[in-house]
Amino acid sequence: MKNAMAVLFLAAACSAVPAIAQDNDLGHGPIKRVLLISVDGMHAVDFANCASGISGVNHGDPFCPALAALAKTGVNYVAASTSKTSDSFPGLTAIVTGGSPTLTGVYYDVAYSRNFDAPAKTTGNGLAAGPCKAFDKPTGTTTEYEEGIDFDKTKLNGGAPGASLTDGGLNSIDPKTLVREPNNGCNPVFPWDFVRANSIFSVIHAAGGYAAWSDKHPAYASVSSGIGPVALDDFYAPEINSTVVELPGVKTPTGVSCAKILDPGSDLTAWTNSFQNIQCYDTLKVNAILNEIDGKDHLGKNTTHIPTIFGMNFQALSVGQKLIEASNSTTGGYLDAAATPSAALLDEFKFVDASIAAFVDELKDKGLYDSTLIIITAKHGQSPIDPALYKAQTTIGTSPVTLLSNANMIPYSESTNNPTGIGPTEDDVSLVWLKKSSDTLAAVKILEANGGPTGIALGQIYYGPSLILNYNDPTIDPRTPDIIVTPNVGVTYSGSTAKREEHGGFAHDDTNVVLLLSNSSFEPRTVYAGVGTAQVAPTILKSLGLDPSALDAVRAEGTSILPAVPLQ
Repeated sequence: MKNAMAVLFLAAACSAVPAIAQDNDLGHGPIKRVLLISVDGMHAVDFANCASGISGVNHGDPFCPALAALAKTGVNYVAASTSKTSDSFPGLTAIVTGGSPTLTGVYYDVAYSRNFDAPAKTTGNGLAAGPCKAFDKPTGTTTEYEEGIDFDKTKLNGGAPGASLTDGGLNSIDPKTLVREPNNGCNPVFPWDFVRANSIFSVIHAAGGYAAWSDKHPAYASVSSGIGPVALDDFYAPEINSTVVELPGVKTPTGVSCAKILDPGSDLTAWTNSFQNIQCYDTLKVNAILNEIDGKDHLGKNTTHIPTIFGMNFQALSVGQKLIEASNSTTGGYLDAAATPSAALLDEFKFVDASIAAFVDELKDKGLYDSTLIIITAKHGQSPIDPALYKAQTTIGTSPVTLLSNANMIPYSESTNNPTGIGPTEDDVSLVWLKKSSDTLAAVKILEANGGPTGIALGQIYYGPSLILNYNDPTIDPRTPDIIVTPNVGVTYSGSTAKREEHGGFAHDDTNVVLLLSNSSFEPRTVYAGVGTAQVAPTILKSLGLDPSALDAVRAEGTSILPAVPLQ
């Protein structure tokens, strides 16, 4: 009953957001600003290896000297866990709202909702357009918050009208590709409205702070949930899944020019298809942060503001972990279960570390380092670390949604029998929304009967009481999956030959990520108690002298600040 009522409780909580006093402590304590960095895919063991060194790599010396230096004045949480599911969208949402998918309604960038209708225009990834009748009963639809909602996903600027080559952002989102809400007159559901809890960006902006964020899709303007785009004084989101182009004047922190495409022989349909090209892409966001430290916007225009909260995600490490680049016979990932990085992955570590070093140097040069709290974490991990465990399951078996599609139990927009659709929500987890929740037990029987290695390599099924324990009842909350399937460790519901890891699931390698909070006044400390990346959000507010209970998640779910942080 407690979880079943969470949505109703949220409605009451959101209507009672405490007003932030005009004389709040924003800017009056020792911490004046927070630089928040997500190194997507970075495990806790990665931080241990790269900051301390590991035998056989880099002559045994640390290969992340900048991170190692931050740890000397940092609190390191070695048992930090991401959201479950561990996809980028819920992972980021947890970090900036403090909320779980139960509260926020965010399960995946591509998911399903029973109370929405299809977009007015087919998305760039194939989510089909469909009808919507205002204030009529919704039909339900797959929801998409990634590159498919751009005006033109092939362009780095997302096709924003009149935008420069690299300047993706709010104007890149095509409202006609957004799912619609019948109960709201069939208006499009923008990313910031999709998230059902407010964020640190909204709270900090409302308190008079300056908020900035850079990420991989325009859709990730979702971080402004609570008051919407006005919360983001500066937002930058060059589209990561766009066609690779030359970037004149751009040089990586390791000194490599991007004026010419670094890896022209790779698949140029996305920056994530190359170990080299992804570094040029991430450098765009690195430069945005450096500009913001200098009191400019992401493109270098003077603003006279240095952000109170700002940051970015790195994608390079995630690519280094996952990619098998056939064009040059280079394989990323790890060499063993001890997380020894391959040569390709090692290069991504060095790139990320050089970028962080550039942030630190710029903060010091501007006299801002001592008053800045730097947080290094990750939206998600990557599984499996051990390359011997990886298995592209659909090459020898099938997937849960495929089985249930063949049994006619899956909505057509999610079905694998839909030849032009965007596809189901399956990576190393499977989220299953049924046509009728009353068919759950029958669906589970089909899955259990096909749980062997040539079926779905079943690890664990969550449904009924085992699902409702941590999520809302799917018969009450229109976004909750009816069934969640986690396969055996290493199994991915994919036939891809270009990957050796994936994320989204509940496995340790998916969820145990780096979490380091560093400030020049901190004494070094390692915390072994289990914590969650969701605790970053209230900790940021506390560090800035703001009330963590301004967050919906703190009030609704009891999300606490991180332990052992010496905040005044």
